[in-house]
Amino acid sequence: MSESPTRQLADFAAGQFRSRPDPAVAAATRQSILDILGVSIAAVTEPAVRIVANTIMGRGGTPESSVIGTSVKVPAAAAALVSGTMAHALDFDDTHLPSVLHPSAAVVPAALAVAEAADSPGADIESAIAIGIEVTCRLGMAAYDPELRNSVFFERGLHATSICGTIGSAVAAALLHGADSETVSNAIGIAASMGSGLIEANRTGGTVKRVHCGWAAHSGITAAQLAAAGLTGPPTVLEGRFGFFEAFTGGFYDRPSLVGDLGDRWELLRLFTKPYPTNHFTHAGIDAAIELRQNGLRPDSIRAIELGLPAPVLRTIAEPIEGKAAPESGYHAKFSGPFTVAAALLGGGGLGVSAGDFNDDAVRDPKRLALAALVHCYADEQATNGFPHQLPGVLIVETKGGTRLEHRVTHTRGGPENPLTADEVELKFRLNAEPHLGSAGASQVLDAVTGLPDTSSFLALVPAFNSLNEEE
Repeated sequence: MSESPTRQLADFAAGQFRSRPDPAVAAATRQSILDILGVSIAAVTEPAVRIVANTIMGRGGTPESSVIGTSVKVPAAAAALVSGTMAHALDFDDTHLPSVLHPSAAVVPAALAVAEAADSPGADIESAIAIGIEVTCRLGMAAYDPELRNSVFFERGLHATSICGTIGSAVAAALLHGADSETVSNAIGIAASMGSGLIEANRTGGTVKRVHCGWAAHSGITAAQLAAAGLTGPPTVLEGRFGFFEAFTGGFYDRPSLVGDLGDRWELLRLFTKPYPTNHFTHAGIDAAIELRQNGLRPDSIRAIELGLPAPVLRTIAEPIEGKAAPESGYHAKFSGPFTVAAALLGGGGLGVSAGDFNDDAVRDPKRLALAALVHCYADEQATNGFPHQLPGVLIVETKGGTRLEHRVTHTRGGPENPLTADEVELKFRLNAEPHLGSAGASQVLDAVTGLPDTSSFLALVPAFNSLNEEE
């Protein structure tokens, strides 16, 4: 019998942790860390974050780790629950395709919480995060069905981010606890019973999805701690008759995607860094709208708008159309094809649109609502053919004068084929962090992440990572 995928992932994790990632993987990892810190700090005042933080802070416990952006210390798993919620709260965290999951928002908060409790050196933190993200992506890729051309998780209404992210977080946490391959294998086996998440909130509302990455980080740390204490997991937890893939994907999984070329082929290098704080399915429409606007299109000249999208994404950002044209809140506007196009056509801050374009006041703006009402969403064949390896789309605008304007996007901004520049990555971070940290504080965090591999103690980074004014 061939070696269990669980053991193969555990052996890869333990072996890679000792050998360190290559420079490209290391640089991509630091970019993910910086990005997550920025989007987390930007989310500190979000109501969902406050709810989780207040609930957790009231429980007390051993003060081990800080919540990102504060000096308040709580147990490591509790800190990761709050920080992971922050990381995903604005829907501004990175994406992996074609798995359609957000790996860094669970793994980075989990790893940072454990690293602070264990006072891990920077090189270990970087390696653990890289490996945790890779395991998360591999699990997501294993559930990608080429015939469906979609994730089986997604087809079944499951949030792959929180389910796979729990295991990736457990691996990162176990490594930082000094686990060997056997203990990492047990951490995977335990964590597989802890991951969950439903994506109905994407369609019809609710704020629970914001907590998914926090719960994954919390559960991953808990699984690693239990494994370190001697609790064991089933060795066939992934592929077994009553295992992970049987439960979540009806038994479907692609083994080469899961364990093929481990250490040589890195899915981490396929991450998309989001330029816009919205659901990634909306980005092609935003890219196209910005392009048309920059080429002289005036919003008051528009008669009708057609947004062509991959067929599978319509149910997320175009249905029900009444709710998408007039979102009930700023958060729900992030999942609306019509509203995001309207915001981009009117012009926003940041890299084209910003968090301010998706607050509760923005969704009551008559100009945005009037433009959103003009948007008709449809399944575009070319866009569908490119999905989900890319998230393409086309925007067609008819002006009141009868002119027809069209812009097609095959590779959205921020992906491997159309990456953000280093300056754009830094700009995104500063736009997220400076309102809370100031320019000097943001520079301190930026320098800390850049110098992470040479840092001998995590505690040296705490003043930077947790320099948010607690009165925020």
